[in-house]
Amino acid sequence: MAGNTGKVVFLDRDGTINEEVHYLHKPEDLRLLPGVPEAIRMLKKAGFTLIVVTNQAGVARGYYTCRDVEKLHGYLNEQLKKEGGAIDAFYYCPHHPVHGIGEYKVVCRCRKPDIGMFEAAEKDFTVDKAHSYMIGDKELDVQAGRNYGVGSILVGTGYGAELKREAEEQGREPFYDYYAEDLTAAARYIIEKES
Repeated sequence: MAGNTGKVVFLDRDGTINEEVHYLHKPEDLRLLPGVPEAIRMLKKAGFTLIVVTNQAGVARGYYTCRDVEKLHGYLNEQLKKEGGAIDAFYYCPHHPVHGIGEYKVVCRCRKPDIGMFEAAEKDFTVDKAHSYMIGDKELDVQAGRNYGVGSILVGTGYGAELKREAEEQGREPFYDYYAEDLTAAARYIIEKES
């Protein structure tokens, strides 16, 4: 898919774009977080390619299928398109090294914080790492971004605010490059930084 500028925002899904639901796989259980459509529109308008990278261990555990994941992603994009935005591509990891069953019980390169999904995206899109970012609500999301070599942003939705508070209480150095309350705040930060 040529034509992208190389400026990419990689996004975690659950807790970042939509409400955290235990092993989300049914379209009727999907709830976009407040401000997400606006954030997606802002980033698209600013010339960013938007790519979701999501661990989906529910497939590995046998709770739902790859087809279910793909159907949910199609539905998610339909909802975003109604609001004037869209995700350019979705990549997901269906594996788990411990709790997987059958072919899905493997140690893979695609499960965050590893970078296999980013490498897969690189085959389909130009990625200028100096002007690209990873946004997520978990430490493994921002760690994946760092491992890949892009800016890492922790959002306060999902598990993010709690993780930030715990890290501060423990006196840990921030494990992210920037903290934003939500995806809209993260989008504003990125756009301002890149303008």
